[in-house]
Amino acid sequence: MADVSSQSGATGLKIPDDVRSKFPELIDLIVASESMNDEERQYWINILPIMTPEQTEDLRGILDNERKQLEAIDKKYAGEIPALGQPAMKVVTDEDRRKKRAERLEREQTFETEDKKSTEELLKEIEGS
Repeated sequence: MADVSSQSGATGLKIPDDVRSKFPELIDLIVASESMNDEERQYWINILPIMTPEQTEDLRGILDNERKQLEAIDKKYAGEIPALGQPAMKVVTDEDRRKKRAERLEREQTFETEDKKSTEELLKEIEGS
């Protein structure tokens, strides 16, 4: 099991070697996500092995979209930093990132709700058989 201690602020994450080898790109996206705290990162790492392929692709899409949006924000404002001044630029960038984090969190909560609902329906089907 690997501990992640200095990547993108993530500290003390426990990543089983088999999970790391099965989902290397997704693990990297989770660890690098700026909108998650370590507890959320660990949650997603822990449930990866029981997620369906569709769920892992949804998660990958959400995290990849977040990464691309943050890169676009950084690129957009990179040229404006000298013109605005560092403190003003930080405020603008932080506000954009907060907005993107809130949007991603909403998508994650929707995903979790739908996942719980489909799990409950599947359990009812199994119990009814």
